[in-house]
Amino acid sequence: MTDTSQKLVAAIDQGTTSSRCIIFDRNGAIVAADQREHRQIFPKPGWVEHDAGEIWSTVQAVVAGALARAGLRAGQLSALGITNQRETTVLWDRSTGRPVHNAIVWQDTRTSALCTELGGADGQDRFRDATGLPLASYFSGPKAAWLLDHVPGLRERAERGEIAFGTIDSWLIWNLTGGTDGGVHVTDVTNASRTMLMNLETLQWDASVLAAMNVPEAVLPQIRSSAEVYGTAVGPLEGVPVASALGDQQAAVFGQACYDPGTAKNTYGTGSFLLLNTGNRPVPSKHGLITTLGYKIGDSDPVYCLEGSIAITGALVQWFRDQLGIIGSADEIEPLAASVEDNGGAYIVPAFSGLYAPYWRSDARGVITGLTRYVTRAHLARAVLEATSWQTREVVDAMYQDSGVPISTLKVDGGMTANGLLMQHQADVLDVPVIRPRVSETTCLGAAYAAGLATGVWGGLDELKEHWRRDAEWSPRMSPEVRDREYGNWRRAVERSFGWQRDDAG
Repeated sequence: MTDTSQKLVAAIDQGTTSSRCIIFDRNGAIVAADQREHRQIFPKPGWVEHDAGEIWSTVQAVVAGALARAGLRAGQLSALGITNQRETTVLWDRSTGRPVHNAIVWQDTRTSALCTELGGADGQDRFRDATGLPLASYFSGPKAAWLLDHVPGLRERAERGEIAFGTIDSWLIWNLTGGTDGGVHVTDVTNASRTMLMNLETLQWDASVLAAMNVPEAVLPQIRSSAEVYGTAVGPLEGVPVASALGDQQAAVFGQACYDPGTAKNTYGTGSFLLLNTGNRPVPSKHGLITTLGYKIGDSDPVYCLEGSIAITGALVQWFRDQLGIIGSADEIEPLAASVEDNGGAYIVPAFSGLYAPYWRSDARGVITGLTRYVTRAHLARAVLEATSWQTREVVDAMYQDSGVPISTLKVDGGMTANGLLMQHQADVLDVPVIRPRVSETTCLGAAYAAGLATGVWGGLDELKEHWRRDAEWSPRMSPEVRDREYGNWRRAVERSFGWQRDDAG
């Protein structure tokens, strides 16, 4: 047991709806896991909050639960890594350790008017050159500014240095390393890159952006790499090095071993997030994508990514099941879709609340096009699945236009990757192999890998690449003529979704 105890790494995945802890061995295999949900708080329409104190309690519970399931003591862990829901914003009192307000979640839209005001004559792109991000309620900086302006007396306390700002990684690291008794106030470059306050080139807080948003530097954590020992845990995890932090989508990039320029991963959930490794220089986007940090390992050069987010992928299957009642469970869609050879000419564009990357059209709404009496529910089932593939193809095209870096393979994770028909169609429309890994918990694995690198459990990226194992691979087999024709039809269907929501329509 002594030797094994030096080779175990725990990862905390603090997500939007739940907290998990997974313990991995040196081969990247799961030893034990535990998970607990936390509350979603909706004070007003469009507002989404979490209780940061409750999140900290659930994290402590799942760490204890995973250790108990594995029959381990904390001292047998070599390191602890963290991956987290991105952009969610917490402000807390440094002396009491208590949050001054509920955390404002990434989905929250209360800062929309503030973002419009901040954009002024420059609009959405005012801070894009510095931060890689469009002005949007999605990101953390405007959330922090809103809290400073709306919690009585908070701005004055913040300027005196009494208040700490953080995304969820910062909140957890501070608490893990002692909280009010010497807690370390840090964030990593991936989470900092989602605040809209960090300069992409310097990897430091940008003074001009801070001034424009009126966020005092005194509240901010120190920006560190994604893999280094930030501090040592106290309490139940006494003595364990806290050694990595990565936003969840970047952690999936790392867990999928996307370490070379041109490697990419797509996570298929309610929506989808596709990240492309573009190497050691940030690539500005002119085609509706976000420029973000991929990861930074210790003193090594940072690695950047282009990110494309798609609002509705798995949610379209849920709609097909729950709203239309055409299938009774999500796993029924594959055999139904496979019972026909193609979509029968039908296309479904799931712009239920507009389109995200690469269009960013809030006026778009969902459409079904190409209907004839030939079309059956099986053709519609196929069109539902194909909508995910085609939306991914559009993001991949935008990435190539921005970066000139062609995607050589697409590594995939998330629930929809169990659908072989969808994965085959994805390979067909991208004309590259699509590969699913053996370990599906890629976010936790990425955090564990980074923490293990920082503490010597693993020797380097080449060793981690060797641990990555494919579970399944789909190679393209669609003819170029069919691919081009079908893609043209898809693009025409997307155009028909534009302009449905008018300002005067409510």
